[in-house]
Amino acid sequence: MSANNVLDANDPQSLEKASQILRNGGIVAFPTETVYGLGADSSNPLAVAKVFEAKKRPQFDPLIVHVASVEEALSVWKDTPKSALELMKIFWPGPLTLVLPKTDRIPDIVTAGLPTVAVRMPNHPIALRLIRSLGRPIAAPSANVFGYTSSTTASAVSEDFENKVDLILDGGATTIGIESTVLKIEKDHAVLLRPGGIDVETIEKIIPVVKNGGDGKEMMESPGQMKSHYAPWTNLSLMGSPYTHFVNELRDIQKSFQQKKVPWPRIGLLLFGGRNLFKTDQEIHLFEAVEVLSEEKDLREAAANLFQSMRKLDKINLDILVAEAMPERGLGLAIMDRLNKAAAGHVEVRNYLKNLITRD
Repeated sequence: MSANNVLDANDPQSLEKASQILRNGGIVAFPTETVYGLGADSSNPLAVAKVFEAKKRPQFDPLIVHVASVEEALSVWKDTPKSALELMKIFWPGPLTLVLPKTDRIPDIVTAGLPTVAVRMPNHPIALRLIRSLGRPIAAPSANVFGYTSSTTASAVSEDFENKVDLILDGGATTIGIESTVLKIEKDHAVLLRPGGIDVETIEKIIPVVKNGGDGKEMMESPGQMKSHYAPWTNLSLMGSPYTHFVNELRDIQKSFQQKKVPWPRIGLLLFGGRNLFKTDQEIHLFEAVEVLSEEKDLREAAANLFQSMRKLDKINLDILVAEAMPERGLGLAIMDRLNKAAAGHVEVRNYLKNLITRD
C-alpha cells in the first residue's frame, strides 16, 4: 500500500478525507479501543460488499454496526428492551456489542440475511468523530484478512491489505487489543455470542448471561463464532499442561532428536507469564523465540499484547507456535477463546514433534 494511503488519524483533514471516501462508497480502516476496524457506510450495500471482498470474508458472517450515540442505535433496532438500555447506560461507549431485531435501515448484506443486527458504540475519539462526520452508522468488522489475527496497529492493517483499502487512519496501537463482547438480548437474560473486552462477571451484575448453546449448524448471529478463527499463518498449538511439565516432556523428546541426529524444529513460545519461568540455558534453547504477554500475569495487559505478539512470532519463519493457557476468568475467557480458535484443527505440539522424528 502506498504511504499516501496511511494518514494521521488526529489530523482533521485526514478525518474529512476518510468520511468523504465513505460517502462515496469506499472503505476505510480506522482505530477503535479494541482492534482496528474496516468500515463502510452501513446504508450502502455495494460499499459493504467491498468490505467482504477485501477481507475475503464469507457473506454468511454478519458485521457489527458502529454508532456514535445511543439514539443512533435505537434508530436501527425495532425495539429496545430495558435491559439493553441499562447495559448501554453502563458500558457505552465501550467494548460491548448488543444484538437485537433490526429495522430496514440496515441492509441484509450487513447482517448476513438475519433479522437481527449487532451494534456497538466504540470508546475511541477517532472512531466516534468518523461516524459523526459521515452522519450514519459504519459497518465494520476487524481490519484483517478473514480468519487471521486481528490488527491492533495501522502497520498490521497495511500488511494485510496492501492496495485493497482506500485509506487507513493511523491512531496508534489499540488499548484493549481484543474484540468486543457480543450479547444477544432476550426477554430476561442475555446470550453470550462472543467473549471480549468486557468480562462476563461484570455483565452478570446487570443481567443474567448464558453461553451460546448452538451446535454450529445454525446461522451465525455474531462475528467470531467460527470454530477456527484469529489464527496466525504458522500452526499454533496450546500447551495443554503446566509449563514445567511441558518443558520436561520437550527435553525428553529433544534427546531422541539428538540421538537420531534430526534437526530440532524452530518453535515459538507465547507465554502468559514472565520469563522467570526459564530455569536453565538448555530450557531457553528449546525455543527459537519467546513473546511474553504480561510479566505480571495481568489479563488486561495480556489481552492488549495478544494479537501483536502473535503477529511478531508469525513473521520469523517458525515451524510451530505454542501458547501457554491461562485462567478462563475475566478477560482470560476472551483470550482463551481467541487462542482455542487460533489452534483449531492444528496438531498438538508433542504429536507434531513425534511425527517429525518418526518421518525422519
